[in-house]
Amino acid sequence: MDAESVDRSPRLPPAMAGASRVVIRETPLFCLPQRALWIPSLDALLVADLHWGKAATFRAAQIPVPMGTTTADLQRLTIALHGTAASRLIILGDLLHAATGWHASTEAAVAQWRDRHPLLDITLVRGNHDQRAGDPPSTLGIQCIDGPINLGPFLGMHEPAPGSDDHYVLCGHVHPSASLRGRGRQSLRLPAFVVGASRVILPAFSSFTGTGMYQYETGDRLYAIAGDEVVPVRGSEAR
Repeated sequence: MDAESVDRSPRLPPAMAGASRVVIRETPLFCLPQRALWIPSLDALLVADLHWGKAATFRAAQIPVPMGTTTADLQRLTIALHGTAASRLIILGDLLHAATGWHASTEAAVAQWRDRHPLLDITLVRGNHDQRAGDPPSTLGIQCIDGPINLGPFLGMHEPAPGSDDHYVLCGHVHPSASLRGRGRQSLRLPAFVVGASRVILPAFSSFTGTGMYQYETGDRLYAIAGDEVVPVRGSEAR
């Protein structure tokens, strides 16, 4: 596996501003600041752990949380889709957070977003939350499979698993982050991509989802999302 940092030359399209480029199995992949992975050779954008309706689930349990998180995440997804012009969206699990979160306002926001992307081919590889929450409405035109999904030299799945000589794994589930520490006990935790010997772990796409389940493995390289830029992190604490 060969990985290299972002090429910031003028040849890159504007969508790649702030991205980090890695080469795996001779295939360029771009880690985008929108928390998405773009594979130009497959014309595909990959995301994981959207957890639509999570905030609504909390509110249904009478826990006060901010409004509009799903709408904001959909806007960020639109930016990534428009920037890459990808015709295919692959969701590596946990599209829905819980059945209780799928209520009228969430469904309306998602339906309006889908109407703006009618030709987009969307596949959901079901995750653990999807198994409990159920599939999204058929009117959204999302193909739902148990996975893994074959993507040429890659296998897309929800939970991390060892790769093989035939397939390198692309996954989510564990919501990786990098903790940056400065002077005076200052610290900052940022969502991150993990590039390892046999798998790439995507950060949680949802802005209303915590981190802390990722366990560092020898050889892992972290690429933290710092605002509008994805940067290689050295000397960080992986979570």
